[in-house]
Amino acid sequence: MMAACPPREQGQQPSLCLCACGAGCQGPGQAGAGVRAESRPGQHRMPGQHRVSGRSEAQAGQSPPEVLQLEADYYGKELQKSEDLKTNACTTSARPLPKAVRDALERVHEEVVARYYGCGLVIPECLSSCWILDLGSGSGRDCYPLSQLVGEQGHVTGIDMTEGQVEVAKKHIAYHMDKFGYRKPNVEFVHGYMEKLGDAGLADERYDIVISNCVINLAPDKTAVLREAFRVLKPGGEMYFSDIYASQRLSETVRRHRVLWGECLAGALYWRDLYSIAEEVGFSPPCLVTASPITIGNKELEGIVGDCRFVSATFRLFKVPGGTQAGPGQVIYKGRIMGHERELVFDANFKEGEVVDVDAEMAAILQSSRFAEEFLIRAGGANAAALQGCCRKGVKEKIRDPFQLLERLTAPGPACCPGGTCGPPGCC
Repeated sequence: MMAACPPREQGQQPSLCLCACGAGCQGPGQAGAGVRAESRPGQHRMPGQHRVSGRSEAQAGQSPPEVLQLEADYYGKELQKSEDLKTNACTTSARPLPKAVRDALERVHEEVVARYYGCGLVIPECLSSCWILDLGSGSGRDCYPLSQLVGEQGHVTGIDMTEGQVEVAKKHIAYHMDKFGYRKPNVEFVHGYMEKLGDAGLADERYDIVISNCVINLAPDKTAVLREAFRVLKPGGEMYFSDIYASQRLSETVRRHRVLWGECLAGALYWRDLYSIAEEVGFSPPCLVTASPITIGNKELEGIVGDCRFVSATFRLFKVPGGTQAGPGQVIYKGRIMGHERELVFDANFKEGEVVDVDAEMAAILQSSRFAEEFLIRAGGANAAALQGCCRKGVKEKIRDPFQLLERLTAPGPACCPGGTCGPPGCC
């Protein structure tokens, strides 16, 4: 079992996933639509889902070396600033960032920000003293705020395949450590590939959290990326990532389109395949946290894409230790995480003080992860004597399809305890 989540200090940043990639975007301000979607999770295998192994079918149009060289040229030479992007897959969110994040971003060097092409910060909860790996870290714009949030006892590693981006990130380490008041660096940047973390010297079971922000779609071999993330995570560790997903497997025309590759669409994974890959690698079933629509806003590219739709979504995967014994149970969220005192968006939406029935998979995740001390957990589920709490809810519906999640956003629902029974009047 991992060490329990350390107490969070006042002002420590909560989970943040906004904008087109489900993240708080500081990228280009091109026109487009992006909305916040509240969570509901995924399950393992679904009707119509196909197992994928090795290279995803979505990547079959070009060989890995061709794709990697295309991306290196596009992000290392063709793009010189975020405004050079040609689609709105990265869309500035209208939702304001929390003060802790704004303060962290204000300390980031202007060159690091200018050379940033991602979709914002992807920040899970309980980061104090954690070791974090950022896949596709680029200029370090995500790593430097994270290095503040983990504190001097934590550590952040960024890996990127573009040497020019890594050089920009490394150049400003001393600047940021001085800004943060750290005696020694807690951040490092390495050149390498997400599919081959071992070649970059990243050891087994080294990290508490692996994050990725809208870059796995650029990987020719997505199974290898998840397999490597699983390898470097500690038992109980989490992969928390935002990316672009497609409503269908992409045509060869789309897969071979140079601009659509660079703009994160041609490499988008068919969303159902994520569940197969996660199961194959050994992760827990994906939990769907947020989803946001993507509009291209370019007539020529829209014509090439056809009737395929794209969505950005944030998922969390856990490396549940082998031999973990857990059955269905009841949990109460204690409400101690800064910024999430009233509600924690996780699998179900856990409200502070509310009794929630969880299945065996979620019980195992909560027991084995850094969230273990943030919940009261009782085995037995609905038939057990209920934990004492404000409300009682049954196991909630799990929305697995990010496109379905978007459709549900506008659907009316009960204001109090959806899917469960309220307790005393006024408790919700």
